[in-house]
Amino acid sequence: MALAGEIYAALPEDRAGWTILLSGELGAGKSTFARALIKAAGHIGAVPSPTYTLVEPYQLASGNIYHIDLYRITKEEELLYLGFDELDDGLCLVEWPDRAPSLAAEADLGIEFLYQGPARNARLTGLSERGQTMTQKIN
Repeated sequence: MALAGEIYAALPEDRAGWTILLSGELGAGKSTFARALIKAAGHIGAVPSPTYTLVEPYQLASGNIYHIDLYRITKEEELLYLGFDELDDGLCLVEWPDRAPSLAAEADLGIEFLYQGPARNARLTGLSERGQTMTQKIN
């Protein structure tokens, strides 16, 4: 949760068009991270998992955030039906990005959540130039 706050603080004020890919095994911390970042952005209230809705939008004073879960996606083309190409007015947090491999070419930051004994570890990768710049602020 602390990492989510740190990453949110490192993002520019205008987060529109940013995409963060959240990968890792089931239960590794993807949803916990997304919830913490959405709350760091000022959301008050529940942050439900988008496992069944696929996209949970948050319209906040600080800007839009889209929490996206691709676990149930079977083909990358299904992203078109989700309206994924229309979400560039906000920050996109994408769980299970391996379901749509082409997202990595358009994303800014990848975070891989790993089990480390009873704890969790996160590996950050800058996927775009601005994502690389941001990881330097955090690491």
